[in-house]
Amino acid sequence: MITVRPHAPTASHVPGLARRHATDRAMTVLLAVAVLVTIAVLAWVLVYVAAQGLKYLGPGFFTSTPPGNPATVGGGYANGIIGSLIIVGIATVISVPIGIAAAVAVTEYGGRLAAVTGFLTDVLVGVPTIVIGAFIWVIWVDRFGFSALAASAALAIVMLPLVIRASAEMLRLVPDVLREASAALGVTRARTIISVVLPTALSGLITGVMLAVARAMGETAPVLLTTLNDQFVQVNPAKPMTTLSLQIFTDAITGFRAAQARAWAGALTLIGIVLIFAIGARLVSRRASSIT
Repeated sequence: MITVRPHAPTASHVPGLARRHATDRAMTVLLAVAVLVTIAVLAWVLVYVAAQGLKYLGPGFFTSTPPGNPATVGGGYANGIIGSLIIVGIATVISVPIGIAAAVAVTEYGGRLAAVTGFLTDVLVGVPTIVIGAFIWVIWVDRFGFSALAASAALAIVMLPLVIRASAEMLRLVPDVLREASAALGVTRARTIISVVLPTALSGLITGVMLAVARAMGETAPVLLTTLNDQFVQVNPAKPMTTLSLQIFTDAITGFRAAQARAWAGALTLIGIVLIFAIGARLVSRRASSIT
């Protein structure tokens, strides 16, 4: 017996097939153009900042502080680099435990409180960072003065929704079979979360934290309202402490070429720090793919 296979449908047999193929090709070309434009703009920004920053950037830039007179050539951003690491470090210590705990409540327990937490997280993502800075200024700076702790509190609020979202997504990727196996052994839910769920999602949690840290490194608006641009190296969080972003802003708006040159070098340094965190997050995220 001979079996006759039907011919594959062509544009003449399927109504609208040619139009769908044309639409698919047009959208593919449109997306490719959008990707190329995005890459071109990003490359142009990076190349331009690098070209301007490398004119001034040198070993002394990382070990010296800005001169007292902004018109003076020389100096560096050692105080801003140290200040950024301290302020963002404190903000990370504040936001990460709270963010991961909130993500656990949303994904593992649910209920009305989890729904409210998820809604507030979505709202907080859309709040302008300068509003967060103004909030901290009202409740903290207006009473106790400018300080690195105030800046850390503002950046912690900025980082919090990012940590919650990233952590919640990674916790949802943990297979339910692991939770069920732990429950079958008589392990409590809290113990399962601590001993099974969190270790399994650890690499993904680290990725989310690193991306939030990279975001906080580049924030300027909250820092403007919570701390001051100190010209000296300061390590006491209770005192005003400058950051890289604050120094870049301060020098960039002056009319002195020497200060603007330092701002370009600072911008290149900041991009380098953020790039390091982004690459680190990318490398760590490869391990997170094993839990999907």
